[in-house]
Amino acid sequence: MLLEGKRLVVTGVLTDDSIAFQAARIAIEQGAEIVLTGFGRAMRLTERTAKRLPVVPDVLELDINDSAHMDALIADLDGRWGAVDGALHAIAFAPEDALGGNFLDTPAESAATAFLTSAFSFKTLAVGLRPLMVAAGGGSLVALDFDNSQAWPLYDWMGVAKSALQSVTRYLARDLGPDNIRANAVSAGPLGTVAARSIPHFQLFEHEWAVRAPLGWDVADATPVGEMVALLLSDWTRMTSGEIVHVDGGFHAVAAGGGRA
Repeated sequence: MLLEGKRLVVTGVLTDDSIAFQAARIAIEQGAEIVLTGFGRAMRLTERTAKRLPVVPDVLELDINDSAHMDALIADLDGRWGAVDGALHAIAFAPEDALGGNFLDTPAESAATAFLTSAFSFKTLAVGLRPLMVAAGGGSLVALDFDNSQAWPLYDWMGVAKSALQSVTRYLARDLGPDNIRANAVSAGPLGTVAARSIPHFQLFEHEWAVRAPLGWDVADATPVGEMVALLLSDWTRMTSGEIVHVDGGFHAVAAGGGRA
């Protein structure tokens, strides 16, 4: 199996339509042992959703912006496994006034929150897990991204934060490569997750993909993205780092009209 014996941390599981859930499911099916993270009021939701996985994993508390949470997570993982082979960063948040067409009026504090939680947090997770990944002989870090080579309607400061996430990915690849730790991001097409539904007028993205994606795109199926995450967490991509891998039906490569009616 692709991930036989791997010890993985998966953040961001809320419901079973989330990308992180599909990535966790596929990882388990491919032989990995995983733990999930959650925090606050969403913790119970993550715990309920975890019961729908093929093997029910433990859910550990992690507010990525709370250093005490990060310390507790690392202590637990050290005692549990002694080493970690990889992690999925599926953490993102922007305040309401940083989305929905408010780009010019967004206060600095809200933009900073979007950056800290959605981009800088990948560095936070990587630095925290680094000693345990070194103990494993190296490993793989994967972040979930959304293509931001263009400015999207209504996405605003989350788009800026996701662009920053891509840059963070490249710098992590540079600085962690000597430890045999890879860092990559998966740029997914729009999916009808809880997070996506918080974006005003999400259906606009769905319409654009229906028109332009050459391979087509199903906003209700996160499986192809989860499969790419599993591949990047595996040893089959042991010489791939600093990449932004698109799983979007080919949308990013086509200027207008994907040839699908």
